[in-house]
Amino acid sequence: MEAPSQTQAPAQTRPISLSTVILASLALGIGFGAVLNLYFPASIPTLDRYLLDPVGRAFLRLIQFVVIPIVFSSLILGLTRISNAAQVGRYAAKLLTSYLFTSSIAVGLGLIICTVLKPGAGLTGFTAIAETQVHQNQSLVDWLVSLVPVNPLEALSTGNLLQTIFSAALIGVGIQFAGEKGASFVALMESVYVISEKILSLILYIAPVGVFTLISSVIATQGFELIAKLFVYVLGLFISTLIMISLYTLILLVLQAKPGKFFQSLAPSLSLAFGTASSNAALPVVLQNAQQEYGLREDIASFAIPLGTALKRDGSAILQGFNALFIAQIYHVPLTAELLLAIALSSLLVSFSTPGVPGSAIITMATVLGAAGLPVEGIAIVAGVDRLTDGFKTVLNVIGNVTNAVILSRWEPEMPI
Repeated sequence: MEAPSQTQAPAQTRPISLSTVILASLALGIGFGAVLNLYFPASIPTLDRYLLDPVGRAFLRLIQFVVIPIVFSSLILGLTRISNAAQVGRYAAKLLTSYLFTSSIAVGLGLIICTVLKPGAGLTGFTAIAETQVHQNQSLVDWLVSLVPVNPLEALSTGNLLQTIFSAALIGVGIQFAGEKGASFVALMESVYVISEKILSLILYIAPVGVFTLISSVIATQGFELIAKLFVYVLGLFISTLIMISLYTLILLVLQAKPGKFFQSLAPSLSLAFGTASSNAALPVVLQNAQQEYGLREDIASFAIPLGTALKRDGSAILQGFNALFIAQIYHVPLTAELLLAIALSSLLVSFSTPGVPGSAIITMATVLGAAGLPVEGIAIVAGVDRLTDGFKTVLNVIGNVTNAVILSRWEPEMPI
């Protein structure tokens, strides 16, 4: 008899996921930046200027290249799947209601954690500057008016996300009224969306390199010394973020929306959000993960996620209130009911107008401090560590945005085709 063959089929190796590779590049980047900061400080300026910083910024520009085409086309395609214009208005009204509710919780959470930890109590030597030049931001009314684009092509070319969403909404409603005559434009948008997704897939191949250079640049130039000085401040923001993520996990459990699958599906998006610290940069991947991996309804995802990326900023909501109280503690400003109300309201409003780019919350902080009558020069105290905390704030933005889309999907029963 012939002996049985001892050969076995080779075991199939499981491909390494994008999120794993990005997390590994984050860890390597932190280590590389720390080595540069500790042992080769003289080489940092040249290396950062000619390699780390330009490669990181080029990666951000590449991934932002597909943001506007994907948002514009996905919104229009999503709106054409919605049965009528009244349904669009209902989606928007329900989303804004849940945004206000959850963002208010985020603001309150930041204020409570800062009040309990008192991170500004241990810092001394800060005195308010008598006269400070403050750039006055737009009033709420002016900001609302600015959402209406004068020229949709200008909104697309300048990358104005809110105006792009407004333009896509109007065009989507117009397509519904146009009927068959708008079919060719819908076909064009389908092509734009598919092409943009393919470009995104190519860009994601270099995501680990981009994330590595971005985090290396931050750690190399700033080091861990500044974090040590503001340890309680960073810890407070981190705790606030974790509590808010826990709240969203609880909401997903109550809605029976499979939080385990939710976080597993969004792992690439969350890794990218942490590495880039930009909600806008992570948006294309968030859309892809939410629809293809998590299975969120297309009509909900294509409408709610771009809108939430433009408006929903839980990380900024926590940051604004937390920072205002932190600066008040440093400068020994008495905490009155009027001061807390001014901080809470201005933080809530500013969180809806914060751009989804790294460091944007620090820029808009002047509005909150000005509304509360606090020293605007206090921004300089926290500006150094903002880039290091921006990552987990952006992760919270993404989680909050997609969770609110899930809330809408449960609030709006799926219509029969």
